[in-house]
Amino acid sequence: MPLGPEPPQLLRQRFVYNGRKFSFEANRLRLPNNTEGEYECIRHPGGALAVPVTPDGKFVLVRQYRFTTQGRLLEFPAGTVERSESPEETIRREIEEETGYRAHRWQKLGEFFVAPGYSDEVIYAYLAQELELLENPPSQDADEDIDRVLMTAEEVENAIHTGGLADAKSIASFLLARPFLTAS
Repeated sequence: MPLGPEPPQLLRQRFVYNGRKFSFEANRLRLPNNTEGEYECIRHPGGALAVPVTPDGKFVLVRQYRFTTQGRLLEFPAGTVERSESPEETIRREIEEETGYRAHRWQKLGEFFVAPGYSDEVIYAYLAQELELLENPPSQDADEDIDRVLMTAEEVENAIHTGGLADAKSIASFLLARPFLTAS
């Protein structure tokens, strides 16, 4: 996604931490309106997400443990875009690893920032259809603890409204997918 026509001016770099998946920086900046201040940002390579739909109209979600929330979250399958991959390559790999399905029809739904107040992470959302359940799916990553969950559209909507599905990227992507599913 474009960062915009008016990038801030870096006055002083205070701190940078480079982690395994993202980096954190704290800088003194001058914004386009000439305001100066201290700003922190998480720099992230982006993520790719699929809204997978089975031939009988069920949505494929995953319930996985997230250490940040200290619990299991219901989400659509997603993953961090690796340096050597495009977002589409990332989600094609992730959907197989996380759900055991392969999609034969893909449609890009859009892209959006997750939390632009403190991160530049962009989610690239796709609709995945014509799913095939793999006999021998790839192994999940060692740090993944994931269960596949099949839900109707009404069950997904109910989970959103009752807090059972509280992942913003999944909610946004579900809403982006809905017009394509009701039109077909």
